Amino acid sequence: MAEIPPSRRPIRSFVVRGGRLTPAQQEAIESLWSQYGIENNNGLIDRKDLFGRQAELVFEIGFGMGDSLIAMAQQHPEKDYIGIDVHPPGIGNILRETKAKQLENLRVMQGDAMEILETCFANNDLDRIQIFFPDPWHKKRHHKRRMIQPPFVGVLARKLRQGGVLHLATDWENYAEQMLEVMSASVEFINLAGEGNYSESGERAETKFERRGRRLGHGVWDLLFEKTE
Repeated sequence: MAEIPPSRRPIRSFVVRGGRLTPAQQEAIESLWSQYGIENNNGLIDRKDLFGRQAELVFEIGFGMGDSLIAMAQQHPEKDYIGIDVHPPGIGNILRETKAKQLENLRVMQGDAMEILETCFANNDLDRIQIFFPDPWHKKRHHKRRMIQPPFVGVLARKLRQGGVLHLATDWENYAEQMLEVMSASVEFINLAGEGNYSESGERAETKFERRGRRLGHGVWDLLFEKTE
């Protein structure tokens, strides 16, 4: 297959870093993926077939090591959760914790969220999408790599049902301002905190990363937008 010229390659919002898997994480991937993992090439996901029930479905993009997502799945057993990430150590960790805590309302995917949203979820299928602390790409020349851009927001809007909620959070003020600007310009969403305002954290579970940041005096900005059209 011919290599795609650099000028025509899609801009990625992530870089797959070569973090080393611990033996426990490697074992979890090998032994638990068949139980809790979702393959990307099996067509549209049927939530009733996957979870054995019809419940509110939450899709989290970029769960990191999975601490927050695990906590939310524990706190809200009435909801079903699917988390996606690209980094193997996080995949291994969340699989191990899902098994240890016997969570039947959580499943895991690995890959590019844009591609998986388009191929694995029907339009108007998700009740909630959450993206917490995505890579801020803090250098100005890298801002084009930031995940929250109008084209991606359009995809998120198509996959959310009417009345569904998109919950964003970041600890970079400049990125929070960009998120607010992009979301406020979308005709498909309305700000649940009122025009120009940030939200409370709501159901979002605090992460170790966030607690460390707060101790260092970092701010955190949450945005909750409801799909209206």
